[in-house]
Amino acid sequence: MIQEIIKKIPPVKPEFAEKAQKRLDSLTKPQGSLGRLEEFARRLVAITESTMPLIDKKVIFTFAGDHGVVEEGVSAYPGEVTKQMVFNFLRGGAGINVLARHAGAEVVVVDIGVKGELGEVAGLVSKKVVSGTGNIRKGHAMTKHDAARCIEVGIKLAEDYAIKGYKLFGTGEMGIGNTTPSSAIAAVVTGKPVSEVTGKGTGIGDEVWKNKIKVIEDAISINKPDTSDPLDVLSKIGGAEIGGIAGLIIGAAAHRIPVVIDGFISTAGALIAYCLEPKTKDYMFAAHNSVEIGHKAMLDKMGLHPILDLNLRLGEGTGAALAMLIIEAGLKIYK
Repeated sequence: MIQEIIKKIPPVKPEFAEKAQKRLDSLTKPQGSLGRLEEFARRLVAITESTMPLIDKKVIFTFAGDHGVVEEGVSAYPGEVTKQMVFNFLRGGAGINVLARHAGAEVVVVDIGVKGELGEVAGLVSKKVVSGTGNIRKGHAMTKHDAARCIEVGIKLAEDYAIKGYKLFGTGEMGIGNTTPSSAIAAVVTGKPVSEVTGKGTGIGDEVWKNKIKVIEDAISINKPDTSDPLDVLSKIGGAEIGGIAGLIIGAAAHRIPVVIDGFISTAGALIAYCLEPKTKDYMFAAHNSVEIGHKAMLDKMGLHPILDLNLRLGEGTGAALAMLIIEAGLKIYK
């Protein structure tokens, strides 16, 4: 399924961007004077292949999953917090809910890998592939089959919401410990030392941070992910929510829908999507530059430039919600 969808991703046609530029240059302002707002408008026209794109329905997908590596003491919070936060999202009481309302976007909460059962909860999209990943310091995060299933969940969600008429997607996530697999992916794919792409996540101290680096180094050494095979990397050192985000991006690109990538963990998912199919990059907007030190390395690898720099490190899709407002500002100027 993944390869079939990837084959359907069309290249972005430069002639649409050129048409958009002509219109931008005809407006009552000095040419290029609105900088990146003009870039956003050009890109929306090229992605949608519409000279007057309409963004009337927006949605942010917050994928939730747990991580066995929390056993290694890499996070400031216990794994149970993932489940608690999922219920908070569904009640509308989290940061992403506030900022999505501000941006006029819906929030879709997806259980793709939360440990244990959440039960029948109103509003929850249950797409569980694994009940938490394995401890990557001791073995693979998940099987290659399960990693593929996570990507397929994201692809199917993109397809479903494209059919429902949504025109702009955002990515978000929740998973205690998920900066650890994200740093592992960043190190493996960019080739940078683990210490250069590993930050302090939820606010750990120096000793825990040093332990986190060692845990990631051990995980890479034990699992030996194949850098030429993105699915192998995801299955060995990744996470369910990271796979779901990768699939959402692939599915969005196949339907010519722009997707706003949130922070560090979302960008790990974007990097997996990019490694599977580099054309996906042309459909991505990088929402912001995270405080996490490995974020820039991943964005640089894909050639993406963040829209905002607000010292954010919450995740959930909060940066994506804010960036949507700026992207839409560019479109309104163009129109």
